[in-house]
Amino acid sequence: MALNNTYDARLVQQETAVGAGVQVLLLALIGTAIGMGPAGWLTGLAFAIATWAVLSRALHRSRLRSFGAANRVTLGRATLVGGVTALVADSFQSSPPVSLFVGLTAVALILDGVDGKVARRTGTSTPLGARFDMEVDAFLILVLSVYVSMQLGLWVLLIGGMRYVFVAAARVWPWLTAALPPSTARKTVAALQGVLLLLAGADLLPYAANFGVAALALGLLVWSFGRDVLWLYRASRVEKSPARRQVRELVAS
Repeated sequence: MALNNTYDARLVQQETAVGAGVQVLLLALIGTAIGMGPAGWLTGLAFAIATWAVLSRALHRSRLRSFGAANRVTLGRATLVGGVTALVADSFQSSPPVSLFVGLTAVALILDGVDGKVARRTGTSTPLGARFDMEVDAFLILVLSVYVSMQLGLWVLLIGGMRYVFVAAARVWPWLTAALPPSTARKTVAALQGVLLLLAGADLLPYAANFGVAALALGLLVWSFGRDVLWLYRASRVEKSPARRQVRELVAS
């Protein structure tokens, strides 16, 4: 990432404060347009506060000297995800306008392909930016799976929860935290989750077709996670093999 000569926490964290303010403004616009109830407001505000707090803490720890253009795009996408989250929470009381739900979600999904390109072109790729982008993606999929599950059944929650189950499992089996090789298939499956869930959630198709679309999303995700877990397991077994240990000992001696 392009760095200045000095670190000023206030300048960097002002970005997150602006993001929280824009989130509140978006909630106000949505609330005025559709008469959003308490559940939507409280959930949207909780999302804004949590995003501001977690991101501010991460920025303080990483000591980034500049927030960066790519992170601004991701923050804007997080703002849209906050709006979608509020709509989904409000949908437990009354159905949100489909056009508004689809519009916010579609723009958030489109921007998912923008922040990475901006980071590469501007030389501002950072571990924090990559993690921020990944967490926003994962949370959007979780929110969409909650929304679709109200129409198709609780099994759809497996789509949004799978990544969090994987993270929890990694605390028990540390070998799951090893780095995975780059995979176009993994990226494609991840990108398709949001598109397929949005298609099912928009309710443009008959029930059977929506069910099939969500089932396809889950099937692809199970295949992708299963393949990665199998690769990580095999890699961990190779790492622990006696021959591998002997090679490490010879190199160290």
